[in-house]
Amino acid sequence: MKPWILAALPIALCPLPLLAQSTVRQPGTPKVCVATVSNASTVSAYLERLTQRLVKTLRHNKIDSVAMNSRTTMQPELRPNRQNIDEAEAKQCDYTLLTQLVEARAHPGAAQTSSRPGAIVPSIDAADPLGGNSGPVYREEEQISFALFRPYHDEAIVDGYILERASANVSDSFQTAMDRIANRVSHDLKK
Repeated sequence: MKPWILAALPIALCPLPLLAQSTVRQPGTPKVCVATVSNASTVSAYLERLTQRLVKTLRHNKIDSVAMNSRTTMQPELRPNRQNIDEAEAKQCDYTLLTQLVEARAHPGAAQTSSRPGAIVPSIDAADPLGGNSGPVYREEEQISFALFRPYHDEAIVDGYILERASANVSDSFQTAMDRIANRVSHDLKK
């Protein structure tokens, strides 16, 4: 074989691996931009990690999704803000998912937590490393609100909330809640 042919061969084959690496979106598959989770509560949480968990679970559910740099609003009513709208348009998303941790509302089915002076209350959290010997561990349920919007629409397609207890380990708090939200959104998008 001639030497110039061998030298030209890698150049000729170069576009094939590049095409294989690019992600091609299937026609009809929606793309969801996930705004960074906001925290309007007093509970500590790793918001970027929660956002990445939402994206990962949506992808696992066969929904094309991407994390956004813009945050979910801190307002009680979830609506996309200007940054969300602009970024979703730049990323060519069909939907924007907003998620917010908020203070738990009084839940009618939940027992009121009270303690008498001198009473020892065992931990109600199995993740407490000292098994309640560190003192009482009270973890109220937190409300996690979420809403899915189409671009330039004020009405949410999916709008709801779930109640979740924070874990003793801050990095694990609300991870399962993000899975539940992603599963709900995936289910509604596939209808």
